[in-house]
Amino acid sequence: MASSDNKTRLVIFDWAGTTIDFGSRAPAAAFADVFALNGVSVSDSEARAPMGLNKREHLIAMLGNPSIAQRWKARHGQSWNDSDVDRMYDSFVPLQLEAIEKRAELVPGLLDVVKELRRRDIKIVGTTGYFDAAAHVVLQSAHRAGYVPDANVCADDVPQGRPAPWMIYRAMEATGVYPASSVVKVGDTVADIQAGLSAGCWSVGVCDSSSLVGLSEMQFQSLSAAAQAERIDQAAETFRQTGAHATIRSIRDLPRLIERISNTTTGEPHVLDDHAALAS
Repeated sequence: MASSDNKTRLVIFDWAGTTIDFGSRAPAAAFADVFALNGVSVSDSEARAPMGLNKREHLIAMLGNPSIAQRWKARHGQSWNDSDVDRMYDSFVPLQLEAIEKRAELVPGLLDVVKELRRRDIKIVGTTGYFDAAAHVVLQSAHRAGYVPDANVCADDVPQGRPAPWMIYRAMEATGVYPASSVVKVGDTVADIQAGLSAGCWSVGVCDSSSLVGLSEMQFQSLSAAAQAERIDQAAETFRQTGAHATIRSIRDLPRLIERISNTTTGEPHVLDDHAALAS
């Protein structure tokens, strides 16, 4: 259905770090584990740096990190190659599935947000850098918890994952929603923001549950208010530098942001007052 006004008709959510798995811990843990199996230690920040990419591309991006590549060569006596990638990815798949099973809980407040979006007759689609089997596990877990999107698209469904726009376009096709200006893409990684920009839709970063903050809900809530604000500001600034049209502190703020989008004077996606969005 085409839109001639500013009304949002489709919200495309990322999964880990946006709608499930507060802090996006499952992917980071699996990547750290697969490197450990190969005798190379990686930090949490190194494991998270390429977050949002197709998982095989994420693995290659980590191996391409000069510091990790140096450690790999020191451990194995030679630089990594395509055979190493194939072998590591085969090991990564079961590690990722196991990690998801442990950390597939919904982000707090999501079901209330979904209920409000449904009340406004807004379609909902999930997209993810997870491979097909992992995307299936996530979707089934979400269904059991009461979150049922209209469609789900994973990296295996398209020729190229983020930052390419193909998953977003597939979501628009699946729901029959266009133009891109009537679509809001919500994610927790730089790659999510880039994909939204590539597709020409509204591109929004969610901060508290994000991979950029990288803390479980319990860890985040244990911080002082000042420390929480500092983490949120850092994540928001990264999203802004990437070109996000807006940022929100938590997923709970999304309905109010969509209301602001509906009240803009132009329907074309553009940068909003991010600080106002965070405080909404």
